[in-house]
Amino acid sequence: MERSTYYDPKDLKNFGKISDWDGELGRAFFSYYGKVFEEGALTAREKSLIALAVAHAIQCPYCIDAYTEDTMAKGCDEEQMMEAIHVAAAIRGGASLVHGTQMMNKFKDLSM
Repeated sequence: MERSTYYDPKDLKNFGKISDWDGELGRAFFSYYGKVFEEGALTAREKSLIALAVAHAIQCPYCIDAYTEDTMAKGCDEEQMMEAIHVAAAIRGGASLVHGTQMMNKFKDLSM
């Protein structure tokens, strides 16, 4: 069976099935995952916005779909969601640029 696209939104519904081939590790992951998203020092809403931003930074279409829905369900509006994505973009861009110092140092070393 050939897929029309690599990313199939229907696959997100099957995420829980990753435990089918290794139940112990699957249960361990989902236990950890559930614990991470429990209310703690951060609210569930804050954690959802962080997850949405990270989803964009790592470019996971499944996570983007899931956390767009989750943040909306937790009362976030489009302005808050977009602001979170801009934070992720700024950090990701800054991380690329700060590594420019490595290039600058290497250039200086080789130029001496």
